Amino acid sequence: MKAIIWSVCALFAIVVGDAAGAEVRLAVLGDSLTAGYGVARADSFPAQLEAKLLESGVAVVVINAGVSGDTTAGGKRRLDWLLADKPRAVILELGANDGLRGIDPDQTFRNLDAILTRLAHEGLPVLLTGMLAPPNYGQAYGKAFKAIFPRLAEKYGVAFYPFFLEGVAGRTHLNQHDGLHPNAAGVAVILPAVEDLLETVNQKP
Repeated sequence: MKAIIWSVCALFAIVVGDAAGAEVRLAVLGDSLTAGYGVARADSFPAQLEAKLLESGVAVVVINAGVSGDTTAGGKRRLDWLLADKPRAVILELGANDGLRGIDPDQTFRNLDAILTRLAHEGLPVLLTGMLAPPNYGQAYGKAFKAIFPRLAEKYGVAFYPFFLEGVAGRTHLNQHDGLHPNAAGVAVILPAVEDLLETVNQKP
């Protein structure tokens, strides 16, 4: 995964870096996984993503709109605040706390649906990241929860990264002591493939 991400970043330098030097304001709307819970600010997901893209020649500012403990309902309430920062694209990483709390998957779907509807209305390209529910709620809940994200990705035609913690979940050396939040090394592994999102931004007038 890490090698793939570095190759993607090299592609960004070609796809976006030549777009008249235009700066891309990329917002990350999420929870503690993107807010940077338990790690230094420079090691948070938005900070590491921005650093890697800048290193590759991409003119980008990554806005950290992550709030620890936030649910999809909380993210929906924060949309006006997010849009006030005038992003040109959004990475949407929400749902982990819904799963931890056993919130009805239909409610989670409706909240994310409302967020994506608003972002589509604003004409903002989106990368949606998926999440898995903990096993203690049973297989039926886990299956319904997992299905939320591909359904929405298909409905809105957005770029999709199926599992935000791919390659990190369950690996002790990549997580903090709570086993839930990635450490700095874990964040470096999970930087999602955002080439489709930035290509879309590049195509916007």
